[in-house]
Parts: sequence; structure tokens; C-alpha cells
Amino acid sequence: MRVLRVRDPFHRSQLAIAALFCSLGFQYATWAARIPAIKSDLDLTAAEVGVLLMAAGIGAAVSFPLVAVLMRRLGSQRLALLSALCLALLLLALAAAPNYPVALLVMCVDGVLVGCLNVAMNAQGAELESRYERNAMARLHATFSGGSLLAALLASGMHTVTSSVAAHFAAAALFLLLLVALARTGLLPERAAAPDAEGEKAEEGEKPEKAAKATKKSAKWIRPSRVTLWMCVAMAFGTVTEGAMNDWSALYLEDVAEASAELAPLGIAVVSGMMLIARLFADGWRSRWGDGRIVLTGSVLAGAGLALALLSGGLVPALLGFACVGLGIAAVTPCVYVAAAGQGSDSLTLVAAMGTTGLLAGPPLIGFIANASSLVWGLAAVAASALVVSACSTRISWPATTG
Repeated sequence: MRVLRVRDPFHRSQLAIAALFCSLGFQYATWAARIPAIKSDLDLTAAEVGVLLMAAGIGAAVSFPLVAVLMRRLGSQRLALLSALCLALLLLALAAAPNYPVALLVMCVDGVLVGCLNVAMNAQGAELESRYERNAMARLHATFSGGSLLAALLASGMHTVTSSVAAHFAAAALFLLLLVALARTGLLPERAAAPDAEGEKAEEGEKPEKAAKATKKSAKWIRPSRVTLWMCVAMAFGTVTEGAMNDWSALYLEDVAEASAELAPLGIAVVSGMMLIARLFADGWRSRWGDGRIVLTGSVLAGAGLALALLSGGLVPALLGFACVGLGIAAVTPCVYVAAAGQGSDSLTLVAAMGTTGLLAGPPLIGFIANASSLVWGLAAVAASALVVSACSTRISWPATTG
């Protein structure tokens, strides 16, 4: 029965695209899990670690023009495979970085490659939904969370065997190469665009130079629409919420809620676990209630739940608030990516770049807020970010529900 499912075109492509999502989550969580070891090996201060994390966000932020060009020239299929392959090799480069400046350069390149893969794999996911008229994006994003979980388990297991970052990253790179090989078997080829009026005239032999001008015009970047800008804001603040909770929840439990060292990791577990569960079911919710309602309700739940937890204080309210964030924010990025894909390749590229920037740059920014005031105010900014998403959701043109 499993073989039959894999032979089915939809499930074969879904599995291949899921391998891309899994690889991105795995690669991101792999190097994030070894930040303490990298800090020790390079003898970095806490501020230098913050800048190192910010370098990846900067790389993602400036990647948009390059990603837009590569998407047009290579297409999402080839760009996804190439960037996933380079991200696997980049782990080895990070492990071998001899000093802080080289590590900064590696992390900046990592941000660019993450931007490339993020755009390409979400374009593949949107194409899968469009081609087969079936919701799949939320489950694909669930495999991103699953990849992060696998990376955490591998990091824990490798740490019991060896403290070597190089050995850990080599094992992780091998797993990533296997995922790239799996993705290669079922990614969707680009569909040829329908010829426009100028192209049709050229085919009839009237004025072929017009077709060349039309092609050159279509290759230029088009100024984003107002709807696309609302999507960019929603995506940026949504990924800030998602990324900051993964990075700061454990510290909040230990320093503010006064949880024990054994209970502090429950923050990450609750957020990641709820996100994974929600994303497994979110495609069904999208079919029933529509993307817009899911994003609005979820982001309000995330923001209000976290705000109430911060006001209440204590371990149990914190865990309940973190659960609200994981449940509420889980479907935001899948829905926004689908809506952006409906606006065209340039819109998807810009929105994805904002998402990558928020995911990588958000946690350091929350750290700066916490350093200037307190971690409570830092997480209050996260709650506010979720509420910004809810406001943006009312201004976005959401696609019609599909089965």
C-alpha cells in the first residue's frame, strides 16, 4: 500500500517537497544546537554571538534580488536542489571556520542560501496545491518542525559520543545529502507560462521584436502591490513570533518563572510540539474555514495567550501561553506563502525573504529588547508581533478554499 501511495503523482511530489522542508529545519536547528560549542571554540562573547546570529538574518534580508534572478533563470526545482546541497556543505565550512570573521561570512552565506531554499520549496508547495487542487502546505511546514526535532535528537545523541562539532556536522551533512537525493525524485517541473498577446503576434510573424521586448519587460522586477506589502509584514512578524519563542522560551522559564533546569526545556518542547500537531491538522482546517479565518483566529490566540501568561507569571501559565503560541502561529506562514504565490513569483520571493529575515533576525532583536529592559518585555514584544499579524490578515486577499 505504501508503494502505491509513493507511485501516486501527488504523494510522490509531496514526499519530495517535504524532504526539502525537513532539510531546512534540520540544517537550521543543527547549527543552532551547537552555538554554545561554537562560542567556546572561537572564544566569543555574548555580544559576538548575537552578531553571529544577526549575520544570518542580514544574509537573508539582502538575498531578495539574487533569489528573484535565480528563480527566473533556474526555476524552483533546480534552485531548491542546488541551495539544499550547498546548505549541507556549509555546515562543514562552519565547523572548519578558523576565526570569528570567517564564521560571520559563513553565517551570512547561510542566510542567503536559506532565502533561496525557502522561496524555492514554498514555490514547489504552492505549485503542488495549485496543480492537484488539494491543500498540502501546512503538512509540508510540519516537516520543517519535524526536521528541527530530528536535529535536536541527533545533537543530543552525538554529544554523548563526542564533543566534536566537526564530527556532528559531518553526520548532519550526510543526512542532508540523503534528503536532497530523496527530493530529486519527485520535484515538480516548471509549467510554461501562457503566451501573451505580444507573443502570439510574434508567432504569427507580425512583429517578433515585440515579443523580445515583452520578454525583457517580464524579466524585470515589478514594484510590489499593497496586498503583497501586507503579506510581507504579516510574514515578518509571524516568523519573529515563531523564531523568538523557540530561542527564548527556555530562558524565560528558568530566569523568570523560576523553573528548574530539568523543566526549562519544556518551553521549546511545548511550542514545537503544538506547532507540529497543529500543522498536521491545519490543511483540514483551511478547507473547512478558509485561510483568512485561520490566520486571524490563530494569531489572536497566540498574542492574547502569551500576553495573559506574562501577566499571570509562574510556570503553568507560561506553558499554557506557549501552547497558545504554538497552536495559533502554526498555520500563519503556510497560509501566507500560498496567498503570496497567487500574486506571482516576485511576490512570493519578497514575502519569503521577509519570512527568512524574521526567523533569523527576530530572536536577536528580542534579545536586545530583553537586555535593555527585561525578558518579560522581550516576550511582550513577541505577543505584540502576533497581534500585528492578526491586523494584517484582514487586508490580505486570501485564496478560495480547496479540498
